[in-house]
Order: sequence, then C-alpha cells, then structure tokens
Amino acid sequence: MNWTEHYKSIREILKEWNSGFEIKALYPLPQSGSGRIYFRAESTKNSSFIIAYNSDVEENMAFFSFTESLLEAGVNVPNIYFIHKSKTYYILEDLGDTTLFKYLVTNEFEQALPYYKQAIDNLIKAQVLGKDLIDFSVAYPIPEFNKQAILWDLNYFKYYFLKLIYIPFNEKKLEDAFQTFADFLVSTPHEYFMYRDFQSRNIMIKNQTTYLIDYQGGRKGALQYDLASLLYDSKANLSETERTTLYNYYLQTIKNYQSIDEKKFKDYFYAYALVRILQAFGAYGYRGIYEQKEHFLKSIPYAIKNLQKLLYEGQFNFGATYLFDVLHKLVNSDNWKKHAITEENTDKLTISITSFSYRSKLPMDNSGNGGGFVFDCRSLPNPGRIDKYKDLTGQSKEVKEYFETQKETITNYLDHVFALLSYATENYLERNFKHLSVYFGCTGGQHRSVYCAEQTKKFLEEKYGDKINITLNHSRL
Repeated sequence: MNWTEHYKSIREILKEWNSGFEIKALYPLPQSGSGRIYFRAESTKNSSFIIAYNSDVEENMAFFSFTESLLEAGVNVPNIYFIHKSKTYYILEDLGDTTLFKYLVTNEFEQALPYYKQAIDNLIKAQVLGKDLIDFSVAYPIPEFNKQAILWDLNYFKYYFLKLIYIPFNEKKLEDAFQTFADFLVSTPHEYFMYRDFQSRNIMIKNQTTYLIDYQGGRKGALQYDLASLLYDSKANLSETERTTLYNYYLQTIKNYQSIDEKKFKDYFYAYALVRILQAFGAYGYRGIYEQKEHFLKSIPYAIKNLQKLLYEGQFNFGATYLFDVLHKLVNSDNWKKHAITEENTDKLTISITSFSYRSKLPMDNSGNGGGFVFDCRSLPNPGRIDKYKDLTGQSKEVKEYFETQKETITNYLDHVFALLSYATENYLERNFKHLSVYFGCTGGQHRSVYCAEQTKKFLEEKYGDKINITLNHSRL
C-alpha cells in the first residue's frame, strides 16, 4: 500500500470515528525496526492523535488485549480510541516524541533517574498485577518465553550475527550449550507478564510522566528478563553504578507487591541479561548487517561493550562452557568492526543508499536530515518484463549481465547520478555534514533500482574509501 492509499484510508477512518476531528496536518512518523507504520494527525483544535497501521492482525489483537489489561492494572500505556473493522488501522493517544533514550542524549543520568524509576514502577505493575489480568492466549507469536522461544532467540544470534561476521564455532557443541542454557533459564518461575522489549526507546515521556509502548510481543516469562533488557539497553550505555542503582530500586519496589528471594533472583538475573544481549545481537545482525539499517549498526559496539562487561562481572552457574568460549572469541575479535558504525567513524559522513518500489512508498529518512536524492529508474530497460529474469534481482549474476548488454543506456544514466553524488559528497565533507540519503526507485523495487543502488555503493567506496560510511538497504528484498 502506498502513501496515497494510506492517506485516503485514514481520512475515511477519521470520518467513521466521528469524533469531530478536523485534520490540519497528517504526516508519517519515522519507522523503527518493525513493519508498523505510524501517522500523526493534527486537528484544527490543537489536538493530535496517532494512527497506526499494521497488516499483521494477530499482533494487533495482542496489542489491543494487552492495552486493556495493562490499563486495568494501572500501567501508563497509550489509550486506544478507535479500532477499524479491518483490525489493521487503529487510533492511539499521542504521547509526543520524547523517548527516555532521546532524553538521555541531552541530560545526565541523575536527571533521567526519576523517569527510570517511574518506568520500573510501571514495569512491576505490568509484570505482577498484569499476569492475573492478561489473556495470554492472544500473545503473539507464542504465549510463553519457554525453552522453544529461548532457543529461537539463541539461534537468531547464531545465524544472524555469529555467522554473518564469520566467528567460527562447532555447531554441535554450541547447540548442546544452548540446550543447557535454556534448561537453566526455564527452571525459575516464569508466569509473569514479560514485556519482551523493555528499553529506553519504548519508554515515552510526556508532561513529566513516563508511558510504555510497543509491548505487543509480550508473553509469560521470568521477572529478570525485562529488568535486564532495561539495564543492558545497548544505546543507553549505562555505567555499572547506574545499573546497580536501578537494580536495587527494582528489588526494593517489587517487595511492595510480593516477597522475593534476592539471592535466587540474582542467580538468574545475569543469565537472563545474557540471553537478552544475544537476542539483541541477532536483531542487530538482521536489521543492521543484513538490512543495513543504520541505528542497528550503531548499536553493535555498545552491545559488544555490554557483553564484555557481563562476561567479566556476571555470575553464571549453569555450565555451558562452550557458549562462553564462543562469546569470548566474539568480544576479542575485530570482525564485527567491519560491519558496525563505531565510535571511531561516527564523525564521518554516512551515505545511506536505499532501493524501493514505487508501488509501495518512498522509505522514511530516519537520520533527521529531512531526505536526500531520489532517482527514478523506471526510464531504464526493465529485465522484470523478461520471463527468465522475473524471479531474480539486481544482485543476480544473470541480471547484471543483462544490464551489461544495455551498457550505453545504463552508463549514461549512472554517469549523471555519480556526477551529482560526487558534487554533493565533496560539499558535505567540506561542510562536515553527517548524513546523505540516496534513493533509487523502480516499479517493483527488484531489478533496476537494486542494480543502480549496488553500483552506486561500489562507485562511492572506490572514490572516497575510508572518508565516508556507507549503508545499503534494499527495501523490497
């Protein structure tokens, strides 16, 4: 669905809602790692709402149900004002744009501490009170963080991080270690509501009050997981002293709701911190290294730092020695630096190259730079119209060879593109700019735009080398 279709649907939905809401402005919000799309609608009466779109109805149904139960438990979450009959669009309370992470960027931890405490208060209500109110049968994609779910996360880490950065390991030994690790994790009580992605980007601050968002992946689980998610949040980069402050506040506060064995809680805490960090590595590998989404690549160095600290400071008593052998190999390797955007190169100009389909939408520019070059490749010869190329992409050898037969047309087009980008790149470098977005669009986002994006990356790498960072994302592949 393209932007025009979304806007048309939203205007019809607002009329159906019949709230007397007259639109002054309607615009999309930056996307995160999920497939959900959010729009802000501003009215002529100085009020605003968020319209969400998600084609995954099962995930939406979990969100609707969890929201109702969490509100009943006294947790600060956004109100849902309207759910369209399709269950793909819904209207939410607008909580603004200030996340706890964004607040941390410009403020010291001591200033953020009251908001962290509010967030922990909300978390505990969700975990302890929510478990008796939430209908876990609607949890998506699985109702419990059980052994199967844990092994999914561990294999996510293995296939989308270890293998992508070429850390060698013995498959059988690592699988055995995963089994031992998962058995230990599920041996502690895990009947509480587990938020699943409790981190600073999912905590909003509005009118000096914190609200929780993006809990649709919740399920039954252990108390330690969400606390570990918050304290080992990669980009928040908390110090050990700050983690200890928040850890102690959590233990002190949860005692208002139930008794807790602090020693047993701690025995499992580091293990849950470890499985959370490994799951995050899987996401950074898939969303960052594979999909080339910039903020995930920037998170990798912080996750490595967290893992190093955890391996040094954590107390683990579940065996699985081969897992730790592999993890030490990971943190002592430089392989991940070839993919991550590290502190060493964050001052460089980053050029984000994206291919897309005009049948859907122009991808969002999440850099804060407001956009960049958009090149329309639909004037180029289209291999997608030829049967033997239909199921291939612009990365395929056969399609590249096809474009070689159209060399005069392709070269003429790309020479103009390269000239414009060279001028802009040199100007941006001279002015110390940090980001430039480049988009290539074609009908299906599969052949011409992909090929041009790949060739542009190659050209810029050869011309500018270490002077710039480059990310490449094919939004339709």
